[in-house]
Amino acid sequence: MDNSCTIKTIGIPKLHSPLDAVQFIEDNEYVLLNPVVKILPKEAERPFQGVSQQRPATPIPFDTTNKNCFQKAGPRSRIFFDSETVQVGIVTCGGLCPGLNNVIRAIVNCLNYRYGVKKPIYGFRYGYYGIANKDYISLTPEVVKDIHNLGGSYLGSSRGHQDSKIMVDNIIELGIDILVTIGGDGTQKGAHQIYEEVTKRNKQISVIGVPKTVDNDLAYVDRTFGFETAIEQAQAPILAAHQEARSVYHGIGLVKLMGRDSGFIALHASISSGDVNIVLLPEAKFTMEELIEYLIIRFKSSEHCVIVCAEGAGQDILPPTGQTDKSGNTVLQDIGLYLKSEIPKRLAEKNIESKVIYIDPSYQIRCCKANPFDAAYSTILAQMCCHAAMAGKTDMIVGSINNQYVHVPLLKATEFRKKVDKNGTYFQAMLDQTGMPEWLDLIQNRKNPNPEIASPEPKLATL
Repeated sequence: MDNSCTIKTIGIPKLHSPLDAVQFIEDNEYVLLNPVVKILPKEAERPFQGVSQQRPATPIPFDTTNKNCFQKAGPRSRIFFDSETVQVGIVTCGGLCPGLNNVIRAIVNCLNYRYGVKKPIYGFRYGYYGIANKDYISLTPEVVKDIHNLGGSYLGSSRGHQDSKIMVDNIIELGIDILVTIGGDGTQKGAHQIYEEVTKRNKQISVIGVPKTVDNDLAYVDRTFGFETAIEQAQAPILAAHQEARSVYHGIGLVKLMGRDSGFIALHASISSGDVNIVLLPEAKFTMEELIEYLIIRFKSSEHCVIVCAEGAGQDILPPTGQTDKSGNTVLQDIGLYLKSEIPKRLAEKNIESKVIYIDPSYQIRCCKANPFDAAYSTILAQMCCHAAMAGKTDMIVGSINNQYVHVPLLKATEFRKKVDKNGTYFQAMLDQTGMPEWLDLIQNRKNPNPEIASPEPKLATL
């Protein structure tokens, strides 16, 4: 597997860009993955030496064959495709996500108004199915002018594998020069397969991805569009669960949020709420015994509790389904329904009365309109996608790293799924805010100079 961050191009860009009033980005500008450096004591104490301490006149070179830096995104002074003849196609795949229509609209508008693309853009319907079956509609600024006010995907979406050879046959037959794939991990893996098939046929077709996963689990990039909207939309269900729980004796408000393999939405929504007492994530294992023990302690100081769980939490305490969906993902057990029935049953065994109020707002969240942050963010991602595509770049996605927009090779973007760092700032902030116990696996995973003296029991915080 190619492990480098080098961005591929389909040819030398020779045409002058039609863009004006912009600062062009050069291909030798890169963004560091980790900008944090340690200053040695001697360096920190050394006094400034005038000009020698200033920024060097020439940039420090970086090796782009490793994963330490990513090419900066933005408009180039030279482009590869001719605006008069270029044909563009757009496809949205996978689950719905706030901001999908903002991306579609921004691509169409940027290509038309800024680059002067003349041909109508093909919008393939229902994901890769639309490419495989030549099911598409024509997208113009007039067609997409109001779609940013809608949730869902204007083009529709689908999951599941399609034959890359058939898709490339149709892409070539339709004369497509640029294919924009809007989707998450599975979508971008499919995009790389399309790129490989195109390369085998020696065709100059650019394949550019815009990362879409509401779970925010795509590798390397800071965030994906829709994530901030999901956090915002989760606040109302959490507030409702809190109000319901506090209105009954030993009330337990239980909210299940999206997050198959990564618990970013549950974590960030809980911190934002301030009313959550227990957060259950896929990254942090727990047992029902630990959970019930803590609930009992909680009820000694408060008569209610709010629990937020990610959909992928607690799968190790449930029997596997043995099933996969159309995308090849393991079908998960419903941890929310399990906790809804199991918590009161186990508390009753200890003669403790309780009532669980269960809320699952997942579909309500993922199909809503993007909030202002995600609307702006998805628009800029779409524009960066246009700049990269017109410059002839391929086999990559656009994203942001350290608040800079960058190009990430598709193989890097799908190299792994990003997880919540249990030693990181946000997880620690959640523990500090909730007073939640550090479950056993957290104790064992923390950097402990004397791990053998760690307590075999959960460390319970005092509220």
